[in-house]
Amino acid sequence: MRLFRHGPAGHERPGILDAHGGLRDLSGRLADLGPEQLSPAGLARLAAIEPGTLPLIPGNPRLGVPVSGTRKFIAVGLNFADHAAEANLPIPSEPVLFTKAVSCLQGPNDPVMLPKDSKKTDWEVELGVVIGSTARYVEESAALKHVAGYVVVNDLSEREFQLERSGGQWDKGKGCDTFAPLGPWLVTPDEVPDPQSLDLWLEVDGHRYQSANARDMIFSIPHLIAYISQFMSLQSGDLVATGTPPGVGLGQTPPIYLRPDQILCAGITGLGFQRQRTIAWNS
Repeated sequence: MRLFRHGPAGHERPGILDAHGGLRDLSGRLADLGPEQLSPAGLARLAAIEPGTLPLIPGNPRLGVPVSGTRKFIAVGLNFADHAAEANLPIPSEPVLFTKAVSCLQGPNDPVMLPKDSKKTDWEVELGVVIGSTARYVEESAALKHVAGYVVVNDLSEREFQLERSGGQWDKGKGCDTFAPLGPWLVTPDEVPDPQSLDLWLEVDGHRYQSANARDMIFSIPHLIAYISQFMSLQSGDLVATGTPPGVGLGQTPPIYLRPDQILCAGITGLGFQRQRTIAWNS
């Protein structure tokens, strides 16, 4: 299934794609796409619905964050060796974890706002994993049983805030408003038989900077879920961003950072693509 949420920000309704790519409204059958609906039982009920029996959504609706009720947003740093190299950082011996504020989540095509005093806002396409059932001290072999679906994430980062401000952790450059466009679709595991085989890409103003495959991750998706679950429980609706491949602005020679009125496009095989325009703070 390819699930989404549509409508004005703060008033989104659930939807599902039909076999022909038509947008169908689910709001007559369920209230939202949150932890209850993304649980194994909730997804089973959704799978029993024939999309063709649902009303078509007219026009070109705004798409929102495809999951509601996310309580934890855990991200993984330096999970591609070439990205670690371009950042002049060592390849990690175990996953590097940080958090992104859930307030940075936004729809896949909403504008990206460059923060106040930003000088080094950067892009990072990533494969996102949405949790469907509680994962606590899980074994790697069972980790994927806890997945509700997969999404495209742009883990935007302000590098000066992240790396050059004294004290603190990476979080300062990671959780700015609009810094996590998500979607367009939440794609359930039945349509992603091997998440470790997906191609990721990102372009800025039509130039492709990032192009890689999830097989090149240092730590696999099952390993990441199992690892994170040793330190905190992952619950239905929670989000894990699994790391970006090389090609970020920081890694260019010389480095390139985002300016107002640029166009970002990012996509992952089978998960769709997203498109944002950058805008200045408070514009």
